[in-house]
Amino acid sequence: MGRVGARRACLLACALLWCSAALAQVDLNSASEAQLDGIRGVGPATTRRILAERERQPFKDWADLVARVRGIGRTNAANFSAQGFTVNGQPYPGAREAGHAAEK
Repeated sequence: MGRVGARRACLLACALLWCSAALAQVDLNSASEAQLDGIRGVGPATTRRILAERERQPFKDWADLVARVRGIGRTNAANFSAQGFTVNGQPYPGAREAGHAAEK
């Protein structure tokens, strides 16, 4: 394999690694503080509220998260889910539609 071929193979490997990381789902019941801070629309105060509520008791579902964490409503929950976050492995109902609406 020549120099150009090796460079292309390296770029392809990097692109595949990035895509798999971007598509990985993270559950809000196990997300680290850094992962929570990485959610678009979540600031440090909301991260602290999520962690505090989760410490009291893990979230049962998205409705439980929305009810217990001040500042997170249905729209935010749908946006978080569209970014790859789940609650107990489940995406927010209607997250796909919210993601498409945000793109328009």
